[in-house]
Amino acid sequence: MDTSQQQLSDNTQVDNIPPPEPVTLSQAFWYWLKLGFISFGGPAGQIAIMHQDLVEKKRWISERRFLHALNYCMVLPGPEAQQLAVYIGWLMHRTWGGIIAGTLFVLPSLFILILLSWIYLAYGNVPAVAGVLYGIKPAVTAIVLFAAYRIGSRALKNSLLWAMAAVAFLAIFAFNVPFPAIVLAAGLIGYAGGRIAPEKFATGGGHGKAGKIAGAALIDDNTPAPEHARFSWARLWRVVLAGVAIWAVAMTFLVVQFGWQGAFTQMGWFFTKAALVTFGGAYAVLPYVYQGAVEHYHWLTPLQMMDGLALGETTPGPLIMVVAFVGFVGGWTQASFGPDALFLAAASAAAVVTFFTFLPSFIFIFLGGPLVESTHGDLKFTAPLTGITAAVVGVILNLALFFGYHVLWPDGFAGTFDWMSALIALAATIALFRFKRNIIEVIAVCAVLGFVLKTVY
Repeated sequence: MDTSQQQLSDNTQVDNIPPPEPVTLSQAFWYWLKLGFISFGGPAGQIAIMHQDLVEKKRWISERRFLHALNYCMVLPGPEAQQLAVYIGWLMHRTWGGIIAGTLFVLPSLFILILLSWIYLAYGNVPAVAGVLYGIKPAVTAIVLFAAYRIGSRALKNSLLWAMAAVAFLAIFAFNVPFPAIVLAAGLIGYAGGRIAPEKFATGGGHGKAGKIAGAALIDDNTPAPEHARFSWARLWRVVLAGVAIWAVAMTFLVVQFGWQGAFTQMGWFFTKAALVTFGGAYAVLPYVYQGAVEHYHWLTPLQMMDGLALGETTPGPLIMVVAFVGFVGGWTQASFGPDALFLAAASAAAVVTFFTFLPSFIFIFLGGPLVESTHGDLKFTAPLTGITAAVVGVILNLALFFGYHVLWPDGFAGTFDWMSALIALAATIALFRFKRNIIEVIAVCAVLGFVLKTVY
């Protein structure tokens, strides 16, 4: 039997496997909760986990429908892995299914980061804790540099996109241009370029074709969209009005309780804006968060921002959950509930920041899901998104240089060069680029190195 006949035989055997039993909302709840605790590895790792579980093992959704949903999430601002969980949860169990899936995707990370943030503020000067962070921060520098390389190698397909990345780098590095302005300019250039020189902004068609690999799924290639996933203008406007109303009620509550200039209110407003410009993932929006949280509002210091990213890299959930650390430290330093309730203020601030950061993701999925389900063809990346992605590479490179500066010259260029941090950063870079080690392994080894250097020597 030749190869083509073997493949045909294999596909026939797969097609004969019946779909699994229907999944209850309770069963889905326990899966999404488990996922929230094991979703390490950034968006690529999280998407891989969901693909293995939901497509190959549980067969809740077919490969083609999974990738179709993922293509939509990839063109949205916000964490695509969390949005994909919302989408699948919504498709299977209506609005409550999406809310449960998306909330449980981030809730364990929120609680873990609140605990770690409290330990950091209360015991950050303890040698063991300081040593672990000392080792993790150089690793974070290498990880961000690797992120710039990974995204750039996929996104910068021609000299024009390379030039856009270089201009974006210079804009934020040399001229301190706000990140939203860079995103807007890149999107406009991409829009114009898609009309003038479409070949420069062609992306090659998303995630490609999908085939049967695991038998029939509950939501299979040809399964009709359920009633709640069918598009209607009335439903679209209901979602818009409900989303705006939820945001407005939450923001009004903060204004009434703390005033417009209150720390909680400003956090809600700032992180709403941040949620709408997170094209390119968490690494791309971190410069914007840094500009606002550190330089404008002074909720935390540059070194605390570095420490927060280090903690965020070690927890499950989206990396953008580092905003919970930003909120926690900001609530602690602002002491909104008085000096005797620092933890309550900090935890509340972390919850506020998380709510406003992720609310738009739910709205985007509930709003656009029916439109996506109206066609099962592959989605294309738009020319504006191609331009934005190119600019994001330059922004992430600037972030890597920013972290490297604060790690290698902790007291500024006038101070001494930290050779030990440099060696840890170099080792982490080699592990990522040359030996393809995963992020958790690199962070764990660097944390041990930092602990040994600070507590033994």
